[in-house]
Amino acid sequence: MAEAAAALLDRAARRDAALEELRALRVALQAVPLAALRARLGEHHLGALFALLSASDREQVSACVSILERLLQALDPLYVIQNLREELQKGLCHPEDSVKILTIAQVGRIVEDPDAVREILDSPELLRQIINCIGGEKIAVAKEAIKSLSRIAQTQEGLEALFVSSLLSDLRNVMATSDIVRYRVYELIVEISAVSAESLSYCANSGLIPELIGELTGEDVLVRATCIEMVTSLAHTPQGRQYLAQQGVIDKISNIILGAESDPFSSFYLPGFVKFFGNLAVVDSPQQICERYPVFMEKVFEMAESQDPTMIGVAVDTLGILGSNVEGKQVLQKTRSRFQNLLSKIGHQAKNAPTELRLRCLDAISALLYLPPEQQTEDLLRMTESWFTSLSSQPLELFRSISTQPFPDLHCGALRVFTAIANQPWAQKLMLHSPGFVEYVVDRSVEPDKASKDAKYELVKALVNSKSIAEIFGNQYYLRLRAYLQEGPYYVKAVSTTAVEGAE
Repeated sequence: MAEAAAALLDRAARRDAALEELRALRVALQAVPLAALRARLGEHHLGALFALLSASDREQVSACVSILERLLQALDPLYVIQNLREELQKGLCHPEDSVKILTIAQVGRIVEDPDAVREILDSPELLRQIINCIGGEKIAVAKEAIKSLSRIAQTQEGLEALFVSSLLSDLRNVMATSDIVRYRVYELIVEISAVSAESLSYCANSGLIPELIGELTGEDVLVRATCIEMVTSLAHTPQGRQYLAQQGVIDKISNIILGAESDPFSSFYLPGFVKFFGNLAVVDSPQQICERYPVFMEKVFEMAESQDPTMIGVAVDTLGILGSNVEGKQVLQKTRSRFQNLLSKIGHQAKNAPTELRLRCLDAISALLYLPPEQQTEDLLRMTESWFTSLSSQPLELFRSISTQPFPDLHCGALRVFTAIANQPWAQKLMLHSPGFVEYVVDRSVEPDKASKDAKYELVKALVNSKSIAEIFGNQYYLRLRAYLQEGPYYVKAVSTTAVEGAE
């Protein structure tokens, strides 16, 4: 097979290969190991195949793309950039998307290789073409270009090349293509900024981060809504948070939330601004953020208490994020009856709202109620128990009824709530004294699909791994749970059948 492929390759190298021969070569190459291909492949083969990409016959171009995909896999990225630089440049501005995708994928391989990436830094024209790909119509090409440029910028030389050379003008020119492309460049800048304080410094000095922040705090409400997502990503790193605080951006966002009452268009950007503070509280300090920006907590409660399902959903998500760690739970507990009343509404929504909001409520409830074993003090256990009882007059039955519904997402969401409280003694006592609950937990027949079986298994695992379970559940139930855990999530009990003479 290798001989046949080699003959077909030689034929293609003479640049007169017919379409049928290219198809035959495409098939033949799949059966040849990469090592064997590498041994027989010459520059003249690759040069000829790249030249065939300029043909007007789309079928021929498609066949060549498939052939080159296979052949280039056999080559070291350093070899590709050293010997096929010009071909890569042409490929990145080819009118056919398949050729661009082939070429940008090779760029992706090159930038992951520490030796090969240096060669790209010595190719300003190639870098310019990669930047231009951000403005392409094909999102797959743009995403790969962003990923490659982000990887290039992980070195000092890469940062210099992108931000202290004429390539910065190319970035700005690409940004002018459209709003969508401008946001793609901002996405790239935020990714680069996340690497280190030095990277952030280059991005800030280029003027691109200040422009992003200018758009965030500008008058266009739709632009605000898009930019806040990127600024939220920026806030996930310590250097990003420090920069935003130093530039007064966090205060500006707080003031915009404060002024949202009088803005009829605030519903466009308010959800993103509230989520920003929710994420900030988790990566920083919930107590400090909520004390310094009281408007954030007030707005979350207002949204949760409203009748607007969109606002309720954002508020529920934010409460789940905020209450996912102990400090955040304590901040919520300080609001006393207001939060307890809100829990009752969330419990009601979990039962009666449209499916998507029900799922968001179930996920938030799981985050709010979970306590790691090392943080289970008497006070915190009392708190989670009181929160659970605030959800409904019969909360265990509420989630059990949801878990028996024929909707896999809701079924799994309810199981995750049980899993969140499974290691807390008060919850184990509730489960034990709820008629038929333990039998439901060990009953495999009620789990119709893989996701449900996995979710049930996580519940069993959480129960078995709890220190208090053997004492509370007793030996008989504990051993049944352990057996379930050891058998795994997909165990099916063998059923023996006896053949009866004359039976059909």
